[in-house]
Amino acid sequence: MLKVPSEKLRPKLIALDLDDSLLNDKLLISDRTVEVLQKAAERNVYISICSGRSPSAILPFVRRLDLAGKEEGRYAVASNGTVVVDLHKREEIYSAKVNGDVLLFAKKEADKFNIPCQVYSSSKVYAGVDNEYTRMDSKLTGVPAEIVPDFENFLKQGFAKMMITGDPQILKGLQKDLSQKLKGKAVVLISKPYFLEILPPNCGKGEALEFLCGQLGIQMKDVMAFGDSMNDESMIAKCGMSVSMVNGLKEIQELAAYVTRLSNDQDGIADFVEQFVLI
Repeated sequence: MLKVPSEKLRPKLIALDLDDSLLNDKLLISDRTVEVLQKAAERNVYISICSGRSPSAILPFVRRLDLAGKEEGRYAVASNGTVVVDLHKREEIYSAKVNGDVLLFAKKEADKFNIPCQVYSSSKVYAGVDNEYTRMDSKLTGVPAEIVPDFENFLKQGFAKMMITGDPQILKGLQKDLSQKLKGKAVVLISKPYFLEILPPNCGKGEALEFLCGQLGIQMKDVMAFGDSMNDESMIAKCGMSVSMVNGLKEIQELAAYVTRLSNDQDGIADFVEQFVLI
């Protein structure tokens, strides 16, 4: 699907999903991509990572871009839009939680299929039982995991995000069921085939960007957002210069205003910004 701009684009903020978008298949940001994004920042364009990962899990990539000390690299969106971080003040300027009763209900529904779930703080992942998905998530993100014996009681305090992990076919049916049962109480989406996420109501990357843009005096039509999966859907829908990765889901490619010419493993974001923003 070839969807490229017919003229130069002038974004005031560029929002970047991490996995399968900004990161290559080795989970790294290439030197070329760093250089291109730094050039965009030099033109007073805000550069904001906008990830499903927790705040502490995105910090290595913030450091890699080497923009956090500048105004243009000051803000990041974490946990799929439930947290907005001011990196200068080292504080959350926006946060939302899923009600504890909702999390408890979702866990009990997952228990029916004998599949695990986990929740997150800004610096740790918590699960009720040791399982391969929690270990994989901890290794992937570099965030330590903790097994909580009385997990159901622990959930009652509420958290920004719950992840239910397991067989993709089971998760598809569970998503449909939970979306109906938790309507108005939570956002239920599949971010990756084996990750079902429970988020606060009226919450997502797009909503977080609306908040951030309100703080910065930027209109959403002037935001360029790169994404590939369904947890990117709200920012792809809300941002005026939305860009799907060519390796992204068909639904995201169809929704986006543009599609990159190259994949995440071919510096697709760098190529797009270089060709259509920095020209």
